[in-house]
Amino acid sequence: MGDDSEWIKLSIDQKCEHKLWKARVNGYEEALKLFQKIEDEKSPEWSKYLGLIKKFVTDSNAVAQLKGLEAALAYVENAHVAGKTTGEVISGVVNKVFNQPKARAKELGIDICLMYIEIEKGEPVQEELLKGLDNKNPKIIVACIETLRKALSEFGSKIISLKPIIKVLPKLFESREKAVRDEARLLAVEIYRWIRDALRPPLQNINPVQLKELEEEWVKLPPAAPKQTRFLRSQQELKAKFEQQQAAGGDADGGGDDGDEVVPQVDAYELLEAVEILSKLPKDFYDKIEAKKWQERKEALEAVEMLVKNPKLEAGDYADLVKVLKKVVGKDTNVMLVALAAKCLAGLATGLRKKFGQYAGQVVPTILEKFKEKKPQVVQALQEAIDAIFLTTTLQNISEDILAVMDNKNPTIKQQTSLFIARSFRHCTPSTLPKSLLKPFCAALLKHINDSAPEVRDAAFEALGTALKVAGEKAVNPFLADVDKLKLDRIKECAEKVELAYGKNISGAADKKECRPAVGKTPVLSGAAGDKDTKDTSAKSGPLKKAPAAKSGGPPKKGKPAAAAGAGGAGTKGKKGSETKEIFEPELSIEVCEERASAVLPASCIQQLDSGNWKERLACMEEFQKAVELMERSEMPCQALVRMLAKKPGWKETNFQVMQMKLHIVALIAQKGNFSKTSAQIVLDGLVDKIGDVKCGSNAKEAMTAIAEACLLPWTAEQVMSMAFSQKNPKNQSETLNWLSNAIKEFGFSGLNVKAFISNVKTALAATNPAVRTAAITLLGVLYLYVGPPLRMFFEDEKPALLSQIDAEFEKMQGQTAPAPTRGTSRHSGGSGDDGEERDEQEDIGNDVVDLLPRTEISDKITAELVSKIGDKNWKIRKEGLDEVTSIINDAKFIQPNIGELPAALKCRLNDSNKILVQQTLSILQQLAMAMGPNIRQHVKNLGIPIITVLGDSKNNVRAAALATVNAWTEQTGMKEWLEGEDLSEELKKENPFLRQELLGWLADKLPTLRSVPSDLLLCVPHLYSCLEDRNGDVRKKAQDALPFFMMHLGFEKMAKATGKLKPTSKDQVLAMLEKAKAIMPAKPAALAKASSKVVGGAAPAKLQSASAPAEDSGSSTMEPKPDPKKAKAGGAASKAKGAQGKKVPSKPNLKEEDDKSGPIFIIVPNGKEQRMKDEKGLKVLKWNFTTPRDEYIEQLKMQMSSCVARWVQDEMFHTDFQHHNKALAVMVEHLESEKDGVISCLDLILKWLTLRFFDTNTSVLMKALEYLKLLFTLLSQEEYHLTENEASSFIPYLILKVGESKDVIRKDVRAILNRMCLIYPASKMFTFIMEGTKSKNSKQRAECLEELGCLVESYGMNVCQPTPGKALKEMAIHIGDRDNTVRNAALNTIVTVYNVHGDQVFKLIGNLSEKDMSMLEERIKRAAKRPAAAPARQAEERPQRAQSTNANASMLRKGPAEDMSSKLNQARNMSSHSETTHTVPREFQLDLDEIENDNGTVRCEMPALVQHKLDDIFEPVLIPEPKIRAVSPHFDDMHSNTASTINFVISQVASGDINTSIQALAQIDEVLRQEDKAEAMSGHIDQFLIATFMQLRLIYNTHMADEKLDKDEIVKLYSCIIGNMISLFQMESLAREASTGVLKDLMHGLITLMLDSRVEDLEEGQQVIRSVNLLVVKVLEKSDQTNILSALLVLLQDSLLATASSPKFSELVMKCLWRMVRLLPETINSINLDRILLDIHIFMKVFPKEKLKQCKSEFPIRTLKTLLHTLCKLKGPKILDHLTMIENKNESELEAHLCRVMKHSMDQTGSKTDKETEKGASRIDEKSSKAKVNDFLAEIFKKIGSKENTKEGLAELYEYKKKYSDADIEPFLKNSSQFFQSYVERGLRLIEMEREGKGRIPSSTGISPQTEVTCVPTSTNTVSSSIGNTNGEEVGPSVYLERLKILRQRCGLDNAKQEDRPPLTSLLSKPAAPTVASSTDMLHSKLSQLRESREHYQHLDLDSNQTQSSGIGTTTSSSSSTAANIDDLKKRLERIKSSRK
Repeated sequence: MGDDSEWIKLSIDQKCEHKLWKARVNGYEEALKLFQKIEDEKSPEWSKYLGLIKKFVTDSNAVAQLKGLEAALAYVENAHVAGKTTGEVISGVVNKVFNQPKARAKELGIDICLMYIEIEKGEPVQEELLKGLDNKNPKIIVACIETLRKALSEFGSKIISLKPIIKVLPKLFESREKAVRDEARLLAVEIYRWIRDALRPPLQNINPVQLKELEEEWVKLPPAAPKQTRFLRSQQELKAKFEQQQAAGGDADGGGDDGDEVVPQVDAYELLEAVEILSKLPKDFYDKIEAKKWQERKEALEAVEMLVKNPKLEAGDYADLVKVLKKVVGKDTNVMLVALAAKCLAGLATGLRKKFGQYAGQVVPTILEKFKEKKPQVVQALQEAIDAIFLTTTLQNISEDILAVMDNKNPTIKQQTSLFIARSFRHCTPSTLPKSLLKPFCAALLKHINDSAPEVRDAAFEALGTALKVAGEKAVNPFLADVDKLKLDRIKECAEKVELAYGKNISGAADKKECRPAVGKTPVLSGAAGDKDTKDTSAKSGPLKKAPAAKSGGPPKKGKPAAAAGAGGAGTKGKKGSETKEIFEPELSIEVCEERASAVLPASCIQQLDSGNWKERLACMEEFQKAVELMERSEMPCQALVRMLAKKPGWKETNFQVMQMKLHIVALIAQKGNFSKTSAQIVLDGLVDKIGDVKCGSNAKEAMTAIAEACLLPWTAEQVMSMAFSQKNPKNQSETLNWLSNAIKEFGFSGLNVKAFISNVKTALAATNPAVRTAAITLLGVLYLYVGPPLRMFFEDEKPALLSQIDAEFEKMQGQTAPAPTRGTSRHSGGSGDDGEERDEQEDIGNDVVDLLPRTEISDKITAELVSKIGDKNWKIRKEGLDEVTSIINDAKFIQPNIGELPAALKCRLNDSNKILVQQTLSILQQLAMAMGPNIRQHVKNLGIPIITVLGDSKNNVRAAALATVNAWTEQTGMKEWLEGEDLSEELKKENPFLRQELLGWLADKLPTLRSVPSDLLLCVPHLYSCLEDRNGDVRKKAQDALPFFMMHLGFEKMAKATGKLKPTSKDQVLAMLEKAKAIMPAKPAALAKASSKVVGGAAPAKLQSASAPAEDSGSSTMEPKPDPKKAKAGGAASKAKGAQGKKVPSKPNLKEEDDKSGPIFIIVPNGKEQRMKDEKGLKVLKWNFTTPRDEYIEQLKMQMSSCVARWVQDEMFHTDFQHHNKALAVMVEHLESEKDGVISCLDLILKWLTLRFFDTNTSVLMKALEYLKLLFTLLSQEEYHLTENEASSFIPYLILKVGESKDVIRKDVRAILNRMCLIYPASKMFTFIMEGTKSKNSKQRAECLEELGCLVESYGMNVCQPTPGKALKEMAIHIGDRDNTVRNAALNTIVTVYNVHGDQVFKLIGNLSEKDMSMLEERIKRAAKRPAAAPARQAEERPQRAQSTNANASMLRKGPAEDMSSKLNQARNMSSHSETTHTVPREFQLDLDEIENDNGTVRCEMPALVQHKLDDIFEPVLIPEPKIRAVSPHFDDMHSNTASTINFVISQVASGDINTSIQALAQIDEVLRQEDKAEAMSGHIDQFLIATFMQLRLIYNTHMADEKLDKDEIVKLYSCIIGNMISLFQMESLAREASTGVLKDLMHGLITLMLDSRVEDLEEGQQVIRSVNLLVVKVLEKSDQTNILSALLVLLQDSLLATASSPKFSELVMKCLWRMVRLLPETINSINLDRILLDIHIFMKVFPKEKLKQCKSEFPIRTLKTLLHTLCKLKGPKILDHLTMIENKNESELEAHLCRVMKHSMDQTGSKTDKETEKGASRIDEKSSKAKVNDFLAEIFKKIGSKENTKEGLAELYEYKKKYSDADIEPFLKNSSQFFQSYVERGLRLIEMEREGKGRIPSSTGISPQTEVTCVPTSTNTVSSSIGNTNGEEVGPSVYLERLKILRQRCGLDNAKQEDRPPLTSLLSKPAAPTVASSTDMLHSKLSQLRESREHYQHLDLDSNQTQSSGIGTTTSSSSSTAANIDDLKKRLERIKSSRK
């Protein structure tokens, strides 16, 4: 009985696991109480139970299980960590609770599931419950359904995802079990409550009876929308709101909107399963559909109709199917089949939605043309089809096709098209119906409202009314300006009737209407339109901003150009006239004219008009003019007056005075009256006739200009041009062209018909008269300003001579901007509209230019024959076909978007087996993009996406061609079309590494330029994540590069959420990458592309970009720079704007050159420099790094300069002629003083430009550049400017190249500049750059750089030497052996300089030199007269100056608390070698030193002057040396004991129990570690510092974290200080390597414990801390001494596996570290002491034999061990067996056997058993022949060793022999000898090795015990004593001796009282080279003696000797005594601190 109740004493968690059920019941009850009692949800108590909760719910005893479930529920509700148990617990509940007979168990199970959902674990819960539905036990299924139903009822459909549930519902209805079916019915009713009719389609196929039952249930449901009644932890606000509503009045419609907010509208389409139909088409479908008999065709169509009835279709290649259906619709004579095919198309569009969009462009024109059919059923089918198709695409994409049909003569087509437009508009929003779309549509519809057929008029009114309703009056009114009142009212009336979204006659409305939510709300669009709508609203910003520009009193002239463009720019003049704003006034007869004229003119005037006397005629004209001047506009009969003027003699007037007057009067009438085109036609002929007249020409031009203002320039110009070229007079022709050039500049380009001009200009160019040709070329120049490069395409077939003239004219115009129009605007807009009008004008130019280019229709040339050629089997014929296409496109230049069957044909060629044809196809597609312009966007889906597929080609050149093609397309289309839909994500899904890397690279290029993207981009994210883990390194890199740009658009949250579906290991990696990407994520481009001056197309000409603007309108990159014209008006900063905008800015016309040069040459762009640095950092631009500058660098610099350097200066700077560079430099020198700020703001660009000049061959430019640099740096140092890293790194390396120039004078200048630079850039950093220069091939450069280094050391002391004086001097010393004499001298002189500054220590720093070099150096030092006094003097002068400048800078750059720092701190900071303002430590780890200093004024930063605290309360005050302000020397010997003891003291404070004290101490150490030149001071204190650190970590973990009162921010601050320090420390390899094994073991233990501390995760910045620790661990692994860290990890793994309390996660992390080490082994194997590692593995395998390891829960330990051993074997080969020397008894573990096995295996594989070569390639020992000889030889040697006299000689021979035959095996000879003899031989060999390698340079004071030098019979204990390191005379703790005694007892076979599983670690001390691994706190005392080891000797002594004599090699006697004192001092202090803490 006693046994039974023993469990009462156990702890709760042990009871819960007890085998007795009573114990468990008791445990569960107590656990329940405990769980309800713990208040802190983050208490560590919770973590204890993490692994037990599953057992709570799956208890095999029913009574216990109930109690367990209650406890588990409490746990889930209260514990913060409960989420981690979701999967296992829910699966336990489903399988072990839901099948229980007790109802209470089931209830509790359901409650637990719901509670998990409440704590945000909905997804895994739902997953497990859905798995439960597949269980065989119906009880479980019923319970799972019930749980799902409850969850949905309480949490709502937002949280419970319905799609997977609906998917399984039909299966549940088929169940045999009635209970399951009933429960399924209840679930279906619940789902219906939430999503209403969206549930019908998925359930349409269930048993009709069941469906009927459901319908009955559904009808009973209340109509009110359901509400969420239970809330997630993150929804507490909603919960509060809900509770208030409940309180306020139950459910009584509480809060209207909220209800809706909670119910997401579900689209039935989303819930459906997609059906694949292509494979189900009848086999003979394509034959039947072509059959002659209509019945067969009908059968084929009916089969398709049946298939497309499926509401959701699988994506696939439907091109062929669509093609045949389109053919039936367009060509079939049987109308019934037409209707049937239309139905099929409608079904396809409805089922595919967005995926059908790519085919829309092919089908729409055919359907619209087919509306000529009258039969109602055909019309209805066509309507349904086109409406369904519209929902799959955008209006923008099909607008061209619709507008083309609008001019059809057939009224039915016109009517149906207008009705279709009306229906389409209903689906639009103001943002998807921008002005650029409205304009052509309104123009076309306005023609229809005047149509003769009433049905056409009605349809047009309906469409215009809809547009008015959708886009608002403000947007539409400008286009309706000319509509008379009656018609306008009719349009408005229609607008009122319009119902938006789903109107009456829209297909599919019936089943969608029911989706509407509560009445009174705008219906939520379901399906495609819904998508589109949301998408487009996101894109609103673009067009919305434009709306205000269209003032309601807008310009009447807008209608015309749009209409012209809409009609494809064709049509005769007469027709043109009818389209314009003014309808012709009727032509009056001459009688009427005379009558009207006589009413307003004096009678005498009319009589004298045709007088024969010229004087009378002149008088008459004067009167005429007066009369006209006095007339009012309204009463002026313009037509009558001009008719009078044209009356005989009319325009044949011979007297020039009369003629001049006449022309002047025409101008007056045109200006003052309502001048119509009828009047204009009367006079224009005469005007053109006189334009070439010498005397009257100017008056004729004036009159023409006035007419152009009255009747609009486009019309006037066209009339004038046709008249001029229909006559023969060349003078008239040339003058007309000149007038037109001028007029275009004055009136602007809006609405001009380029096409008409081009034919006239071509005529002019062919004229014989040179004046006409010149005028034509001038006109082309003006057109070029507006049209841009495309203009040239029309003239490519001109003669070369003429073409070169045209090119020269274009060249002149390049870089100029089109002037703002000065005429033609004021007249048509009321005063207030003026501004807006002008802005519109600008916009239109951009939009219209591309439309105005005449486009040719080529669809008739794409014949069936050509298409079949392209698809022929023979590649030559295919090539012919492609050649034909090329020539068709070339001939047409610009083409219309309709290209017939060509897309499908070309698409097939993209995967042609012949790569040449693929490339040809790509170049055709590139051409096509240029030729079609923005209209190419309708082909993106069917042709653009296949181009992307080609990016996966294995051939590099094909990929490059594909990329160029895609870029050519996106230039025209913008990115939106490409990113919409699933196509891009489908491409990325393909696991083709080429495709992935090219596509990601392309996206990384394009995404940063977009301002918004379609939401479909999110579909690419899962594939992006898989790319991050792709096998191919390039793919991974590209994916990482693209990550920030995806995040820029999608946001971190969405991206992080998308990781949910990844495997846990991948998820962690991806999240880490996301964090990194978040840090470098760029901001979205601003609305106006400000200083970045990046434009859509990159290098595309400005005009084309503006042309592509409409493409981007719906919300992507470019925005029209609207304020530009204003800028031009204000005349201000035009030049600034020029570069700042992507588009050209109209500047004042004809600015003279001189005026241009008056302004500043450098323009200050706010934050310009910072932005450029960011761009370079984010790799948006090229990094300035090259051996010779390539064109792209120069182009980039030019682009960057365009925004901040005056245009004319820039032209000089980038001119090809060097004299212009000289001019530019002269200007820069001139402006240097006056424009200081400008120079500083552009400094990075100026320096980059100067680096380009260093590569010029012209000496004069170089001299001038250096002159400028001297002045520049002098100015900068006066301004106390501080060069940024970016400026320095892109300039200094190139300047240093010039130091090797052959001309002496240049070298001098460069040296002078380098000298001055030190005043504005830290000398220590200059040092690094100059040091790089010493590696040059140019010997002059090497010599000069070395001299410069000497000067730096002389001026600034040893602190400038980077990275450490030791390394720097070694680098310099290499050059003593240079083959060039000057270099040798320079190197010697430099080192002599250093010697003068630094004394004898130089030799120590330089290390080993060849004897020759050393003797040269010693000789030179002797010769050099020492001048020590000179250096300090110079230092004294120069340093304060440096300090001042850096300080000024520091305060300038560190805005903020730096100002309040005490002056002392500033002083200290300045002196600490040239304070560096930008540390390399990543942001998150930086300690905010300023803040710490402000918190606590007591801290001092200068090392020697540390700490002046009042420390009486801890212990009596310590005397601290007075602060001396001097630079810290990197070596101890200078500083003797003061620094060491100070550091000891600060380190002791790190472990302080007071957080603040610890933080301050850490801050001081950080200050030292951050500055490389000071960090040396820490050398020798590393172990001590690490021990203090992990003691502090332990303290936080055990004490601070549990302390409720402590502010957790303090702890985070302390953690970040500790981690920041450690990272600084482990970045310095020299220091990191000093950490010893024991310390590293404890450090890793501390860090891993911290990573696993769930309490830290829950802190606000906990994640950040853990990420930092992660980074730190990686640093520790990489930078520590590889032997020590590997050893530490092995011991740590062993401990963690032994300790029962340790969590499996801990061991797992240790193993992960080991894996990382294994990965590093190939690089580090040579620096590792394998003997030590194998000893550790041996001990490990001894404690954990293979059987024991296999019993571990995880298989990882055994795998880890095997991997480690396998890797070592692989790297070392058979020699691995030579490294088992430290293992005494190899049989204790399986290590040796295992190694042999591995070796045998690998040898079998390589087949080189006998023939193994030694590493040094030494002679192979042929086993058969020479084995005997070898054995004899070795036997001889061992004999000698055995004899007393020859023992030394024997050892020496053995050493030689071993050296020669490194693989010789001496094991057999040693095997039979005693243990003592073996160790004697080993030790002897090691001594010889030391003597030979170290040349006997070990001073006798090293503390090697003297006996080791006596060769005869040394005792092993001596070796031990020397290895412990007690050489400085301090005592060693008794524990060490106890350990040693234990070992000795063991050796002698005596029993130790309590032997542990493994020998105590310290037993390793018994071997000379064994590592001492004991827990570091115990070891503290023994460690302290070793802290002062000198690192220099480490570098020169062999590793073995290193370990043998690990005590105190090289410690000079002077310091050893002080160390002893320090250590005593430190011990005492530590004792006191310990006792005070108690």
